[in-house]
Amino acid sequence: MMKSLDQKLAEIKANPSSRAFIIADAKDADMAFGVRATGGRHYLSNRGERPARFSPEIWSRDEFGYRNLPEFLDIIREVIRQEKVDIVLMSAYVSELLAIKEGLFKNSPITPAARANDATDVWAIRHGCYTAEPAQPFRSASIDHIQCGQNECDRSTGEFPGANLGLYSVTFVNELEQDKATLNAFKAFREEAEAKQFRYFLEVFNPNVSTGIAPEKLGEFINDQILRSLAGVTEAGRPAFLKIPYHGPRAMEELVQYDPNMIVGVLGGSAGTTYDAFRLIHDAQKYGARVALYGRKINQAEHQLAFIEMLRLITEGVIEPMEAVHAYHGVLQAKGIKAHRSLDRDLQLTEQAMSYDETNKSKSTVVVTGGVPKSEKGAEVKGSPDVLQPRSPATAGSRPTESDWPVKSDGKPDFTAMDSAQRRAYDRARLKRMFG
Repeated sequence: MMKSLDQKLAEIKANPSSRAFIIADAKDADMAFGVRATGGRHYLSNRGERPARFSPEIWSRDEFGYRNLPEFLDIIREVIRQEKVDIVLMSAYVSELLAIKEGLFKNSPITPAARANDATDVWAIRHGCYTAEPAQPFRSASIDHIQCGQNECDRSTGEFPGANLGLYSVTFVNELEQDKATLNAFKAFREEAEAKQFRYFLEVFNPNVSTGIAPEKLGEFINDQILRSLAGVTEAGRPAFLKIPYHGPRAMEELVQYDPNMIVGVLGGSAGTTYDAFRLIHDAQKYGARVALYGRKINQAEHQLAFIEMLRLITEGVIEPMEAVHAYHGVLQAKGIKAHRSLDRDLQLTEQAMSYDETNKSKSTVVVTGGVPKSEKGAEVKGSPDVLQPRSPATAGSRPTESDWPVKSDGKPDFTAMDSAQRRAYDRARLKRMFG
């Protein structure tokens, strides 16, 4: 089956003005966190078969609050069945379980990917201190194990049962010997990947220690590091796309316009509010990004499938970020799911940590101005508990029905005759039907 990732990469390269947008669900946090990687048990798959169990005389429910691995795998299976993301990024072990042993990606448009290295700045284990030290290169997974689950793959066909796409991450700390070691490790990986027909995308983190660089200059530092580091790399060894922190419109446009052949994506960072997540993907796309990789923002959502659906609708231009927050809360309300935050709080922009270890305050963060959010026209938005109600005066105060938008003679919606308010009403109703 043709993968949506390959289709979109080809379309973006052929037509730079294309709205094609790649979304990845990063489910690789077991390479960083250990027990906490799977996220809280507030969201579980409907098909869970091996729920976590605990001894109440030892644990309280709050203490035993993380999903176990089978519960985590069930959620990934749900995401694969939904077919809204283009990539699911996993650890080599999880990829083996789902891609190699279960074959879940064989007939799916979604591309499996695995984290190809785990430098020390993602070693965010409980009570550890590794993330406070300058990042050092390290790889647990080998390319062969990612591709076929064993030390040596059969390369006669160029087809592999596992993932043939990997994430390689680098962290520059503005220190000569440290950054040289990072680049030497990256060079060795690139050469091996090229020899073994392994595709990769490159993640460039913010420095994980103090560098003497002003926060507002980090975008320039990262951009120059990327371009300088890849200038000596020919097409055969270059990444399929980039994954970087979003440092605002200027930094994004500067990088995107430099080389039209380079596809730029953004990483999600810490969970934050729902509006943080929706606004980030909207703004990054607006200023040139064509990929978004969300890990904690998806994994900590109250309802992951609904959250992913909103991300896709935003990138398709169907709904604006603020409307998506309202619609998402409407889904939670309809399903009887308690939101992490009130609607008013979830409509705030907050400071977003761009590192794995959110407890390490020395790490760089991106500060997004907060305050009362404004609509695209600048009007203050008031929270409404009935988020699926249409906004047009004629239908205010009632649930949307087919009479709220034009229909054709056969009863199907007439998109060509809809105004923006009617299209929003239609989309909200569709989401309501989809998620209950």
